[in-house]
Amino acid sequence: MLVTGGAGFIGSNFVRTALAADPELRLVNADALTYAGHLASLGGVTEAHGSRYTFVRADIRDVDAVRMLFAEHDIDTVVHLAAESHVDRSIDGPIDFIDTNIRGTANLLEAARSAWRDREDVRFHHVSTDEVFGSLGSEGLFSESTPYDPSSPYSASKAAADHLVRAWHRTFGLPVTLSNCSNNYGPYQFPEKLVPLMILNALAGKKLPVYGKGANIRDWLHVEDHCCALNLVVHRGQPGRTYNIGGHNERTNLEVVRGVCDILDELRPLAGGESRRGLVEFVADRPGHDLRYAIDADRIASELGWKPTYDFDTGLRATIQWYLENQVWCEEVMKDQYDGSRLGLNT
Repeated sequence: MLVTGGAGFIGSNFVRTALAADPELRLVNADALTYAGHLASLGGVTEAHGSRYTFVRADIRDVDAVRMLFAEHDIDTVVHLAAESHVDRSIDGPIDFIDTNIRGTANLLEAARSAWRDREDVRFHHVSTDEVFGSLGSEGLFSESTPYDPSSPYSASKAAADHLVRAWHRTFGLPVTLSNCSNNYGPYQFPEKLVPLMILNALAGKKLPVYGKGANIRDWLHVEDHCCALNLVVHRGQPGRTYNIGGHNERTNLEVVRGVCDILDELRPLAGGESRRGLVEFVADRPGHDLRYAIDADRIASELGWKPTYDFDTGLRATIQWYLENQVWCEEVMKDQYDGSRLGLNT
């Protein structure tokens, strides 16, 4: 199995899940180690799995490097997670998202097609996002048949990649599956995203910036649940089929931030006993900010028997506890990479 982006947030969690689930699996982790990919997120993997696990520093934008992965490692399964993934960064620098998410995906598809030719005992799984569907109103859910309507350069680049994967299936017969997930949270998430950023800011007594009025709603999916779902789709999903993966945990952004505050106030109370909710600061909204995302995950439940195990309150508490216990990891991955300042201002 080739996992692209396996030193990132979801990727490092998936590497652990896949290797633990199958004692016969040989897994090659290819990652460019950009700002959000860190070998620190893979601590203990080599020791636990020995020669079954191989790390290769490679960039999916490099055609020759991608072809070499297939030539040297006898790949029969691809789980494609490598991507530029932060909406705010896509506002500041959209071309990086085009290069990695679109061109990089095309490079992988072509390398797989060339290596596998007419084989049917292979699988290319592409991991995408619910953001490709655009914004929901106060009611309704995204299903696998919801029309695409992306709002940001990030979601547009992921939508384009999704279309490429389907086109390689329909035109060339490449055995593919796709998944679109809701907002992930959990261990090893780079602290530019909402949950870890709020945790670290709140611990440091810094302001907690909330876009607009904090009314934007997301469905939250614990990364461990997501990785279990991905493993199911890779091994049992029907070729050509798309599976939505959601956590059934809708929360406004303000509710998430206040939840972080309340749990930290319990676990690490401030010296004066005041609530960290007082650190919340409403700031100008993100350009093109979608109001609401929510996933209909009935297909993966009915066809593959998957359901999330984490409710959001339990998962958030476990996530906060992980960050409290892994301050060294936070310091290492953020060093000279990110200082917690706001992105996406396009200045």
